[in-house]
Order: sequence, then structure tokens, then C-alpha cells
Amino acid sequence: MANGNKFTGGGNNNMNTMLRQAKQMQEEMERIQAELDEKTIEASAGGGAVAVTMKGNKEIVSIKIKPEVVDPDDVEMLEDLIVAAVNEASKQVAEMVEDGMGKLTGGFGMPGLF
Repeated sequence: MANGNKFTGGGNNNMNTMLRQAKQMQEEMERIQAELDEKTIEASAGGGAVAVTMKGNKEIVSIKIKPEVVDPDDVEMLEDLIVAAVNEASKQVAEMVEDGMGKLTGGFGMPGLF
């Protein structure tokens, strides 16, 4: 042990292995995120009076409104139902993404990743 370090020679292999594993994990996360971005969630409010379909990337695909809830004298109620349905869809998408990424991370919270 000329340099006093008994761990010589293996450092680069370990670092390369860690970098390769990190790259594989990043690629898997990107694949999962792309899949989740295309999945859709449908949420409704007012007993189904307003339904929102949202992609995993939080893009709204459609909003369906039952004709019987369209009341020109009560536009505020319709606005509230739309907001409630969009918020519920957004919440469900966030849970879907968290669950999908949780499978990759083994349940460990990794702030900033999703």
C-alpha cells in the first residue's frame, strides 16, 4: 500500500456502474412519464352534470356538460361545477403520476422528479 489507500483500482468501476444505473433509471422515468402523459382520467361534478377528461400531462381533452344544467339564470353554478370537475381531474392525475413514479422509485419520495 504505497499510497495508504486500500481501495485503489475499483473506484472507476463503481462510479461507472452507478452512472449507468442512474442513466437507466432516468430513461425508465422518462418512459413512464411519457406513458402517464398519454393516459386519461375522467372526473365529474354535480352527480355527472359536468365531466372533464384530462391527460396525465394535465391537458384537458374534453369537457362534457349535460344540457339540463345549462341555466342562463344560474351561470355561476355551471362555472362552479366546471371548476370542481377540473380540480378533481387534476387531483386524480397527480395521484396517477405519483403512483406511476412510485413504482419506479420504490415508494421513496424524490422531490423535484415529478
